[in-house]
Amino acid sequence: MTRPEAARRAKAAAQFDKFDALLVTKPENVRYLTGFTGSNGVVFLLEDGTATLFTDPRYTVQSKQQTDCKVVIAKGPLTKSILAAFTKSGIRKFGFEQDHLNVAQFDALKKGLTLGLELVPVSGLVERLRMVKDAGEIAAIRASVNANSIALAQALGLFQIGMTEAEFAAEIDYANRKLGAEGLAFDTIVAAGVRAALPHARPGSTPIGPGMLLIDMGVFRDGYASDMTRMVHVGPATDRYREMYAAVLEAQLAAIDAVKPGVRTVAVDKAAREVLQARGLEKAFVHSTGHGLGLEIHEGPRLGRKDKGKLQAGMAITIEPGVYTEGWGGIRIEDTVLVTETGCEILTPTSKELFEL
Repeated sequence: MTRPEAARRAKAAAQFDKFDALLVTKPENVRYLTGFTGSNGVVFLLEDGTATLFTDPRYTVQSKQQTDCKVVIAKGPLTKSILAAFTKSGIRKFGFEQDHLNVAQFDALKKGLTLGLELVPVSGLVERLRMVKDAGEIAAIRASVNANSIALAQALGLFQIGMTEAEFAAEIDYANRKLGAEGLAFDTIVAAGVRAALPHARPGSTPIGPGMLLIDMGVFRDGYASDMTRMVHVGPATDRYREMYAAVLEAQLAAIDAVKPGVRTVAVDKAAREVLQARGLEKAFVHSTGHGLGLEIHEGPRLGRKDKGKLQAGMAITIEPGVYTEGWGGIRIEDTVLVTETGCEILTPTSKELFEL
């Protein structure tokens, strides 16, 4: 059976322009093209779609188990073996990922210029392909999202008033690990009371309750990310909280309703902002409406005020409007959403009904 990585390499090679081979150094791009998950790997991709993975002796067994392409185990710096491959190939124009190649690697590769090689800077070639997920990737994201939601339900079952933000975050992380997460997609956000006004608050020693609680959580499962934000109100919710929650939920649903193939990402962001603007809350919405996710927690496309990209079927994105008021708190509601041929599918199963604990 043909591995998906082979088709991905062919698609990447078809994008070559003004160069005849591509040096891939970003770890997520290396994994996407080869399946290799080690911490030290570089891919040498030719225009016919064939590839060589360069790594070190620590990954001799792992690289051969995970990949279906040629593997070179370098005895010293990878760049030395890569230059040897460049020379042997007879190719003279090489693209390199300008956003990811470090200075030491670039300086080493510049030695090839004396051999008549031409280095061509390339930006975003593999990342653009990664924005549209194949069936296997969608299944992995779906599994990651479902497990993440189960973890929240399990952690809420252990919640006690007075538990600190850090303690509750630990319960969430432990539940996710027990459910098979490889690791956190980002540091879990648990922000109680007025600290919910900090969109990326770090959980600390603040005791939880009574009052609002913002929880933003996500993990990697089989390499793919999940991302979800839910609000909990410890004790009876106030009228102001109910009003603000209803506004954010309306904005989130409006943005989701705008998600369709061919729609510009700025239009999705605009749909959320128009709802909040009508309620006088637009200035309290201080970030973009969403982002793509996959092998990284933040990848293309971005759904913000100035983003002009178009949605395509197979993209996995977040929809996460929020409002934040210093001295009061904040509310954010976030789902992971799959763009389909006819619209979209909300992958996150956790209810968005106002929840009092």
